[in-house]
Amino acid sequence: MFDNLNWWEIGALLLLALLIFGDRLPAVINDGLRMVRNLRDMARNATGDLSRELGTDIQLEDLHPKAFIRKHLLSEEDEAAIRKPLQGVYDNLRADVTGVHDELKDVASAADLRSDARRSTATGAAPAPAPRPSYDDAT
Repeated sequence: MFDNLNWWEIGALLLLALLIFGDRLPAVINDGLRMVRNLRDMARNATGDLSRELGTDIQLEDLHPKAFIRKHLLSEEDEAAIRKPLQGVYDNLRADVTGVHDELKDVASAADLRSDARRSTATGAAPAPAPRPSYDDAT
């Protein structure tokens, strides 16, 4: 909840709360905590009632509309499409890049063979094996 606040900002908020509420600050904090506990108990009771009425095991997290739709209305394929909408495009692009990479390897090896043949005919000696470039398949 306070992930984006640093210690100085939290201290400034506490000082501001002390200035606004003064001596009543402990009572206000106590009332706020009591309200949070009551809301949590009400949510727990509501999930228990829903579980009994529907005959299923419903957790508090399932009451979030997005989680409810994902769990009860969407198939696994639909959920995968929502979570990774561009996965198909990524897979196609990766296959194309891999194909182009393989074609470039073939062209480079053919060019090496042709240059070796030209060198051997020009010097009249047997062609020396050319060092092959190392291609990493870490795509």
